[in-house]
Amino acid sequence: MQTSSTSAAAADSTKMEGFWSSWKCQAMELLYWRNLKQTGLVFGSVLLLLFSLTQFSVVSVVAYLALAALSATISFRVYKSVLQAIQKTDEGHPFKSYLDMEMALSHDQMQRYAESAQYYVNGTLKELRRLFLVQDLVDSLKFAVLMWLLTYVGALFNGLTLLIMAVVSMFSMPVVYEKYQAQIDQYLGLIKTQVNSVVGKIQEKIPGAKRKAE
Repeated sequence: MQTSSTSAAAADSTKMEGFWSSWKCQAMELLYWRNLKQTGLVFGSVLLLLFSLTQFSVVSVVAYLALAALSATISFRVYKSVLQAIQKTDEGHPFKSYLDMEMALSHDQMQRYAESAQYYVNGTLKELRRLFLVQDLVDSLKFAVLMWLLTYVGALFNGLTLLIMAVVSMFSMPVVYEKYQAQIDQYLGLIKTQVNSVVGKIQEKIPGAKRKAE
């Protein structure tokens, strides 16, 4: 009984890893524009949605999207019904294949997703606790500087603008980095050296700032 339980757990773990691996591969293909038509469609749709949210409320955008989808499906349903009546055919419901498709999540799938979400939430809470309770002074100082910089960013841009900039960066920076990787790595190396030099000087001047490993 224990062997079968272990085998089932191993199978579930393998399926979960396969799912995340497949999802990551699809995400990489989108971000690196491997399929121009597919990436362009996703990128354009996301940008259109975000720009719509800058002009209308979330409720209005959702309502308009639902109306557009319903208009398309109702029109197609009526068109197919009229076409079948004229041709005197009985092809059935035009969306029958989609209506028969299984869309319910099983208990095991829900449990796997919940466990995955729990893992990331717990990791984030532990990291925030470590930073706010100053387990490592240097890391907490870096976090404080980051939050201070974000106050200026927040004063210049609202959340939606930052989200639009993030989406544009996600779909442009990977391609730029892939094309100019050598030059970018060189400049990043110089910046990292300068930052490490500044951090080292700060660690020497602040008592207790040096890491234990050093």
